[in-house]
Amino acid sequence: MIFQNKTPALWQTLQLISQPTKFLENCIERYGEPFTVRVLGLNSPPVVFFSDPQAIKEIFTLPGEKFDFKKATHVFKPLMGDKSIILQEGCSHQRQKQLMMPPFHGDRMKTYGEIICQITTEVIQNWTPGKVISLQQEMSNITLQIILQVVFGISPGSRYNKIKELLSSLLDDVTKPWYSSLFFFPPLQKDLGAWSPWGQFLRRRQEIDELIYSEISQRRQEQFRTDILSLLMSAQDEDGQQMTDVELRDQLVSLLLLGYETTAAALSWAFYLTHSAPPVLANLSSELAQTSLENPEKITALPYLTAVCQETLRIYPIGLICTPRMVKETVQINGESFGIGTIIVPCIYLAHRRRETYSQPDKFLPERFLNHRFSPYEYLPFGGGIRGCIGVAFSMYEMKLVLATILSNFELTLADSHLAHPVRRGITIVPSASGMKMIVTAQRQFAKVPVL
Repeated sequence: MIFQNKTPALWQTLQLISQPTKFLENCIERYGEPFTVRVLGLNSPPVVFFSDPQAIKEIFTLPGEKFDFKKATHVFKPLMGDKSIILQEGCSHQRQKQLMMPPFHGDRMKTYGEIICQITTEVIQNWTPGKVISLQQEMSNITLQIILQVVFGISPGSRYNKIKELLSSLLDDVTKPWYSSLFFFPPLQKDLGAWSPWGQFLRRRQEIDELIYSEISQRRQEQFRTDILSLLMSAQDEDGQQMTDVELRDQLVSLLLLGYETTAAALSWAFYLTHSAPPVLANLSSELAQTSLENPEKITALPYLTAVCQETLRIYPIGLICTPRMVKETVQINGESFGIGTIIVPCIYLAHRRRETYSQPDKFLPERFLNHRFSPYEYLPFGGGIRGCIGVAFSMYEMKLVLATILSNFELTLADSHLAHPVRRGITIVPSASGMKMIVTAQRQFAKVPVL
């Protein structure tokens, strides 16, 4: 028997928007697993959350044609566009995935690694002992520049500055709970002029689109380059067809939204958690001190650094849930039947906190990843199955390089001794204000990552 949250759908939706982790924790404590909620607005269908590894395995291995992914992810459509890989199904999804996968793997990563280290070094070059830094601002600055240069392939200049300004402004708005509520309630999506929230969103989106299409048009006239946009433009499917300009735009915006604020949030948590656990920070610092950090490949192969990033993403994964899916044909999961119209949600956040899987799940213990290998249904910070994130390798690569570059150059301490708690920022969660400020206490002398 599956227990349901029977409070009004509107109230449940607002709770999930404003306090997502608390809402999920309260539901599983009260109703057990799985549980049913209604969190997609006033007329929400039943939404069932799963965190048991066996159930998640069954969901991932069910045929894709039994689900409607587009209806279950409609909240992303205004931002990402009709052609976004997030909204595709069947052959269309498989085609886009095949076109998009190659740039995020293999030797390409080495080129990206040099850019990541360079951007990080340039951002922190003005840090001095005594300086108070905002993790949110600094990490967002680093990850946005990485997205613009590595993914969009835009070099610093007027267009770079304009698109950076517009994207920063848009993403700052989208991360506010009241603004993000617009995407859950279609009746609020009314263009009442530039002064209205939705009207402002539409006009800013149009400005961003014009810049992106201008960049695509200019790129088509240039010689081959190695940024991800150029690689996507040259990719061909089995029929020799390339992505259209609209497809390219929607994939770029999707990569931006899924890879910018999310990675910045993960890095903020990494700094907060490591500096809240002195033994972890000491072990990590020792590993970095004993390693030549001039080669990005050597940095990303460090075992303890890898474990720190893995444990950070276990406690606070980049996304709280995997891609939701609406049932088109009745399915069986863990012995229970789920009818047409039900939304099925594998919940990453709750799966990562199961006591049956992780001893002391609330504690930050990177060592657990040195001593044990978890299944892809127990540990899934980037989702899994056919809808898993295509940027897994790149995101982990970026996270390790940024963390290592900063900790190899500076000693930091938390500015506030109070415990931080998770708060929503757009589609991800970040430390509350008490975990967002750090103080630069000293500049390290060992094995600095050079400016490239």
